[in-house]
This record gives sequence, structure tokens and C-alpha cells, in this order.
Amino acid sequence: MINSVVIMGRLTYDPELRTTPNGISVVSFQVACDRNYQKSGEDKKTDFIDLTAWRQTAEFISRYFRKGSMIAVEGSIQTENYTDKDGNKRKRVQVVANNVSFCGSKAESGTTSNPAYSQPAPSYASADNSDFEEIVDEDDDLPF
Repeated sequence: MINSVVIMGRLTYDPELRTTPNGISVVSFQVACDRNYQKSGEDKKTDFIDLTAWRQTAEFISRYFRKGSMIAVEGSIQTENYTDKDGNKRKRVQVVANNVSFCGSKAESGTTSNPAYSQPAPSYASADNSDFEEIVDEDDDLPF
């Protein structure tokens, strides 16, 4: 059987890291995902998907993602049946995140915690370009 989900969207609020009584890290968060199809004359529809992450994945999300951050999530769907306080039977559907990835730019996500990555790339060309020779192609024909 297969139960696999891939979601990419923006966090709707800051994830808050919690710890279970057994010391296991858990974070709940929500991702807004625009639908692919839009009827003409209607506004684009957005789905708000509830997710949960555990252990190192939860710690990673709480450390590097904030409200509005673009995130890609690979996980699985889990359902939970329960009875609310009024005695009504309810079903909760959520995605349990197994792997997460950055999707937006560093400026967009607001993560600047690693100064090594904020340095400009070094220039390897010398000032007089004596290490390089210009190739002049006088024949515009391709060799194939």
C-alpha cells in the first residue's frame, strides 16, 4: 500500500516546538497551498493543510521556518476519529511530515543564521584576464 504526500506552500503561522512527556520534540504547523485549477471569473482557491512533524524534523522546522516561509514537505496522511465535547463524531485529517526542504530564497525565508552562506562568491578572474584567451570563431557553421 502507498500513503505518500508531497506539498509545497507557505506556512500560515510560526511553528511552535513542544515536547512530549517522554522528551520527544513535536511541532504542528499549517501550509497554504493554491489549487492548480481556477474557474474563469473566480478567485484562486487555497487549501490550508494541517501538518505535524516529530523529532529532528520538528526541531529543524522550528529553527529555520517562520510564518510566510515557503516549504516543501514529503509525508503521509493520517486520520483520527474522535468524539467532540458535544458528543458529535469527528474525523481529523493531517499530514505527518517525514522530510522537509527550503523552497524560497534566503531573503524570502528570512533565515540568515549561517554567516558563511551570506558571503559574496570570490572572483577568480585576474584584473588583466591574462589567464584567459578569447576564442574567435570566424566560421558560423556548426560542426555537426
